[in-house]
Amino acid sequence: METNHNILEVQNLTIGYDQVPLGGAISFNLEKGTLCAIVGVNGIGKSTLLRTLGNLQPKISGEIILVGKPQESLSPNDRARLLSLVLTEPMASKNLTVSEVLTLGRQPYTNWLGQLSDADKEAVANSLSRFDLNDLAERKCFELSDGQLQRVLIARAMTQDTPLILLDEPTAHLDLYHKVQIFKLLQQLAHQHQKTIVFTTHEIDLAIQLCDKILLLDGKTNAFASPCELIEKGSFSTLFPSEMVRFDEKTGTFKVSK
Repeated sequence: METNHNILEVQNLTIGYDQVPLGGAISFNLEKGTLCAIVGVNGIGKSTLLRTLGNLQPKISGEIILVGKPQESLSPNDRARLLSLVLTEPMASKNLTVSEVLTLGRQPYTNWLGQLSDADKEAVANSLSRFDLNDLAERKCFELSDGQLQRVLIARAMTQDTPLILLDEPTAHLDLYHKVQIFKLLQQLAHQHQKTIVFTTHEIDLAIQLCDKILLLDGKTNAFASPCELIEKGSFSTLFPSEMVRFDEKTGTFKVSK
């Protein structure tokens, strides 16, 4: 029998608030080691979808399956071992040091006293090194730039060591250089460390260049495919009003209509 390698399976999922759906049903599957962006116009439901996938708000209908297990069947601790979340909400306390924030990522694995094992300490040390944070380890988070703090939050998710990582707008408020840096970092985590990463973004041009899959929320068909397949289908061409912005299929970028 062939093994199912899907880390995340979404089947006919309807999202929204108070049983009022935001657009049509959403279906897609993601295998291990895949980088996937969720894109779409403002208000279409990108963050709502991410929060629903992370079990922070209820779905209206459909199925969410994490590593072969229905989302609703998972205990909070089981869920914390399967997925980690990086949201846009401010940190509860920026008075923590970088090392302390990364240590929080080991909470699903510590004993009832919260004591760190040697394996936990090694995971924190590895993330500090992997994300080039050793020089910042004892700095308080309020002392960090936006780009540094975003790197710390992604490192915390990596320290949690889950197969699935969900991020909401990880490049918000960053300049172009740091946007690309975060995108490349996510790509490295997916391809070299075999993490399945799903993130919302407005940086569609960068997502087309660097992502393996894109989910294009339009409230109707909600197309899901590789960037090349979506370009071939003309999916990006109808995303924005053509009198203002048009999609150039040859370059894979959006152009301002003159």
